[in-house]
Amino acid sequence: MLSEHIIKKHSPHLKYVRIHSGGGHTAVIYAWNENLQLSDQDAFRLRRLAAGHLSPYVSYKVKPYDKLQEDGIPVRPELPESVVEAAMSRSVQQTELLARINRLFPIGQIAFNRYDAIHGTIHFDVYLNPGITAIEKELFQEYLHEVIPLGSSFELTYH
Repeated sequence: MLSEHIIKKHSPHLKYVRIHSGGGHTAVIYAWNENLQLSDQDAFRLRRLAAGHLSPYVSYKVKPYDKLQEDGIPVRPELPESVVEAAMSRSVQQTELLARINRLFPIGQIAFNRYDAIHGTIHFDVYLNPGITAIEKELFQEYLHEVIPLGSSFELTYH
């Protein structure tokens, strides 16, 4: 969300912007202007903006916004304010990230297991509170996707 905010700040003519990362130190920027188009010039500017202002450890591709559905990118759920605040934070320190996640998600406790630097995957152990529903687990995963650093993915092991 923070990266999307940065793009909209630098390119206010882009009405629709969404960034999605499946891990592997990669992300795709989906964008359209007010005419529901992405010009070659805008795509070039977005790649340059990403290289200079977004995470330097992530390789970015740029696609028209309508490719979201074709690429199978899920619709972003309505996010609680606490998740938005966490997603807008620039801090990516492991201890701070874990503390923030544990405060945001009362489904139990989440602990860092390991980081797979080759694939950009953060492995977490999740210790669930009794009575957690499948819907709450699904929301947890959707919210967690918004909070982890861009270019990363995560794997959860439930206990």
